[in-house]
Amino acid sequence: MMSYTMARQPQFFTLKGMFELTRELNLDGLDMVSLYDKDAKELRRMADDHGVPVVAHTFFCDLNFATKEERAPAMDKARRSLDDAKTLGAPVVMVVTPPKAGMTSAASRRNWIAGLQELAPFAQQAGLALTVENFPGVESPFVTAAQFLEAAAAVPSLRLTFDNGNAATGEAPAESFRRSAKYVVHAHFKDWDVVENETPGYRPMSDGRFYRSALIGEGALDHRSCLEAMRDAKYPGCINIEYEANKYPPAEGIRRAAAYLRATATDIGW
Repeated sequence: MMSYTMARQPQFFTLKGMFELTRELNLDGLDMVSLYDKDAKELRRMADDHGVPVVAHTFFCDLNFATKEERAPAMDKARRSLDDAKTLGAPVVMVVTPPKAGMTSAASRRNWIAGLQELAPFAQQAGLALTVENFPGVESPFVTAAQFLEAAAAVPSLRLTFDNGNAATGEAPAESFRRSAKYVVHAHFKDWDVVENETPGYRPMSDGRFYRSALIGEGALDHRSCLEAMRDAKYPGCINIEYEANKYPPAEGIRRAAAYLRATATDIGW
């Protein structure tokens, strides 16, 4: 369960409903994306009351600056988020790494790497796996495996939350997973409708094509090949169900996506 998927359509969202759906679908746990103006202790109590482990905590802190002084406010926020992750019981944390207007992918990547080098020792001290994800966008710092591996070389404790949909905006996602598999401790799956030419409602991506969010199993992605690559690598972690369209209410989208992924995994013997 990815809380972000449930919270995207606020008219349908309650924390209680999210925990109940997680149990109904027998999902392995919850990725708590931000804290929704709640205290981490309160969210931990809710999770425990529903028998739902928090398997990851995703947070936002803008470390995309060139100097330590400019990064300092976000670094303070990030350290507080590490404390929240410990309270939640999450073994994995993910820092969201968007691009910045007017900045190239390479420039953003340099800044993020510098910030992650500062943050990594605090995550290690807390016993947390610090991750970034494949993030979409023409000038995103981390789309491809090669871009992540550049960061991993500079920050040896850094790990990857593999996002198959976002990786697909820059390269073949199954191959992207294979190249970075030894670093992957968590995963997101999503889907896209894809067109070759600029079209209203579609976003340009780094591969030159244009993308619009779709439900897992209803878009252009080859999820089967991704699951096969993960099976072959004996990936032991969880897969978030990420859904960023509005064709279905979140709960219905998650039900459909979970059924699709489970059927596909069964079909490949995983």
